[in-house]
Amino acid sequence: QAPIKATCEEDMSCKTGFPEDVHSAVVSRSVHGGQPLLNVRFRSCDGNKKIHFGSSEPEDFRVGEDGVVYAERSFQLSAEPTEFVVSAQDKETQQEWQMRVKLTPEPAFTGASEKDQRKIEDIIFPWQQYKHSSPLKRQKRDWVIPPINLPENSKGPFPQELVRIRSDRDKSLSLRYSVTGPGADQPPTGIFIINPISGQLSVTKPLDREQIASFHLRAHAVDVNGNQVENPIDIVINVIDMNDNRPEFLHQVWNGTVPEGSKPGTYVMTVTAIDADDPNAQNGMLRYRILSQAPSSPSPNMFTINNETGDIITVAAGLDREKVQQYTLIIQATDMEGNPTYGLSNTATAVIAVTDVNDNPPEFTAMTFYGEVPENRVDVIVANLTVTDKDQPHTPAWNAMYRMTGGDPTGRFTILTDPNSNDGLVTVVKPIDFETNRLFVLTVAAENQVPLAKGIQHPPQSTATVSITVIDVNESPYFVPNPKLVRQEEGLLAGSMLATFAAQDPDRYMQQTSLRYSKVSDPANWLKIDPVNGQITTTAVLDRESIYVQNNMYNATFLASDNGIPPMSGTGTLQIYLLDINDNAPQVHPKEATTCETLQPNAINITAVDPDIDPNAGPFAFELPDTPASIKRNWTIVRISGDHAQLSLRIRFLEAGIYDVPIVITDSGNPHASSTSLLKVKVCQCDLNGDCTDVDRIVGAGLGTGAIIAILLCIIILLILVLMFVVWMKRRDKERQAKQLLIDPEDDVRDNILKYDEEGGGEEDQDYDLSQLQQPDTVEPDAIKPVGIRRLDERPIHAEPQYPVRSAAPHPGDIGDFINEGLKAADNDPTAPPYDSLLVFDYEGSGSTAGSLSSLNSSSSGGEQDYDYLNDWGPRFKKLADMYGGGDD
Repeated sequence: QAPIKATCEEDMSCKTGFPEDVHSAVVSRSVHGGQPLLNVRFRSCDGNKKIHFGSSEPEDFRVGEDGVVYAERSFQLSAEPTEFVVSAQDKETQQEWQMRVKLTPEPAFTGASEKDQRKIEDIIFPWQQYKHSSPLKRQKRDWVIPPINLPENSKGPFPQELVRIRSDRDKSLSLRYSVTGPGADQPPTGIFIINPISGQLSVTKPLDREQIASFHLRAHAVDVNGNQVENPIDIVINVIDMNDNRPEFLHQVWNGTVPEGSKPGTYVMTVTAIDADDPNAQNGMLRYRILSQAPSSPSPNMFTINNETGDIITVAAGLDREKVQQYTLIIQATDMEGNPTYGLSNTATAVIAVTDVNDNPPEFTAMTFYGEVPENRVDVIVANLTVTDKDQPHTPAWNAMYRMTGGDPTGRFTILTDPNSNDGLVTVVKPIDFETNRLFVLTVAAENQVPLAKGIQHPPQSTATVSITVIDVNESPYFVPNPKLVRQEEGLLAGSMLATFAAQDPDRYMQQTSLRYSKVSDPANWLKIDPVNGQITTTAVLDRESIYVQNNMYNATFLASDNGIPPMSGTGTLQIYLLDINDNAPQVHPKEATTCETLQPNAINITAVDPDIDPNAGPFAFELPDTPASIKRNWTIVRISGDHAQLSLRIRFLEAGIYDVPIVITDSGNPHASSTSLLKVKVCQCDLNGDCTDVDRIVGAGLGTGAIIAILLCIIILLILVLMFVVWMKRRDKERQAKQLLIDPEDDVRDNILKYDEEGGGEEDQDYDLSQLQQPDTVEPDAIKPVGIRRLDERPIHAEPQYPVRSAAPHPGDIGDFINEGLKAADNDPTAPPYDSLLVFDYEGSGSTAGSLSSLNSSSSGGEQDYDYLNDWGPRFKKLADMYGGGDD
């Protein structure tokens, strides 16, 4: 690629202004905002002038104070040269100079060898102004070096020479050149190198624009001593983009939606691809197109795509979800502005779902639907209304709503929608009477939850009729009125007719016999009902004062039954309001009272009680009877209100005791009712406060029956416990005394080896069961006990104790006490040996009643006896039988 070229003519004569009228420059086709393009030269004969530069295209180009032209924005140069005017104005004199600038885009790279294309350009350090005593010399003004454009991915050979940097002073001085900046001595280092002697700048390896798009280096010139000879100059190296990256879609599969019935030009979705190449160059300029559409109905070109933005829109009418629910498009993105020859391509898939709109109303599957319902039933479904809707199921465009437009003025039916099947469920919400309505003909309409889309020619709703037949069923009889109120005076005698409580059967069209009546509830058992005609008569006297009467009202319940299939029944309540008659005499309250034996204080307040109500109750009249005469002589009564009176002593002193005072009480009924009530009055001695102080008062109170019974029960329980304890103790003694000394008969002594003597084993040897021992005979209570316990091998040093003499004919008995006394004597003897010594519990002494055994001789005394019976004693006596019963052997 050719470098930027600038041509400047220099006139030897000093003339203020631009050195040329037209300045031409070759720049890159892609211009970036802020990029320096060229340096315009302005000649000022008077170095003190302050010059301001301007541009005729300020939105595109800007000229700095140093004469460098910068791009204000990023843009692409057209193939034709771009022209604009650069102006210079003296800030003091306002004098202005102009120069026309012509920018020509550099030619495209044709692929020829870079060596042939590139001619190494010299970059000379600008001259500097020096003030000396000598006359002024013409100096060059500083300029900006145009950028160096270097294609990426160059194949070399490397290092590849770019430019040669030199100074005019290298003729008189030995200079050294160097470059600094990223890519040279800063990361990434080593990309650019410079020959320190010749100033040749080279690149060492291929560049990648996608990693670094430009390098900014600074060239330096110093003498051999390291002193700066020239001011550093900036070198910009732009990496020219090559089409080495294929477009990539952000998603491999794009999803979009479009409503059915959409008009052409409706926006659907946007697909986007990116290219890592320069987006301002053709390498990064993408173009989109649709490669295929599936399915191809109703048209193979239902959609189009904006080739620059990737927007997909509809281009044909006829989108119908009920026919095609989804379209699949293959989208291709190509760079190089879509050039099929040089551009790189990639593809992605766009899936477009056709969404449903309400373009199909619900339609009934039949013009008339039929159903039936038993009378008096509610919350039952009597008919299913079925509809069809071609829209997407379970959407507002498919969900049906039903309403009744006629045939149900009383609102006995409602229509619910089944959310799964979309059917209409005709449901009864109010009871229906067969005797009133036998048939209903309903008019219903069905429509969607959302209105139909605009432009649909179908009617928005569908209508049908529903014929519902009411089925007659056996209904329960009912009493009229219920409850029935009857007013009746109390005291009505048994067997009297009270009222007729009849029921009605609503089933007028059924063949069944008359109703039968029975009683359900009659708390006082006062009534009975005729099972045929429902006539109610009394079986006892009606009493308003009964406990079953509340607020003068008595309730009884009766049942009426028919003989239908199935049998039905109904109940009714008869309410009897009982009117009061004067059938109860008043009584005194309380029945007992206490007063003092003296005249003061001795008043007793009493009250008259009458179960009747006004006017058969108070006010009451109180008086004392004439007989016996002592009543009026000792007592007096005074009425203090309509229901209360006061009884007091008439005499000064009445002996303490209990008195029965009869009182005659008469009510205000017509006729009057009166009674004589006995008031038990206890007269006692009183203190100054009027309280009884007699002991009789306390004794008279006594214990109640319940307290006496409780005390007796406690005494009986205590006696039973004592008796049980005594019986248990007696039984325990008997069991202990009933033990035999010898073992049981089944444990024959001849079949067992008995140990009569065994040394003790210490403290663990003390737990013996002595209940199995027997005593030979009753031991005399005055027998002398042994003096002490001695060892078997020790001769007694004390007088020998007198042991009890055993009877010649001993009989079984308990010798436990005998042994226990010996143990007790040994325990109390301080000279007794320790527990593990051999103890003597029985010492024969010298006066044994038994004869001496020394004269016994087994060989002489038993020689003629028959010992064959030993063979019958078992295997344990076999050896003994062989010894004695074996004959001469």
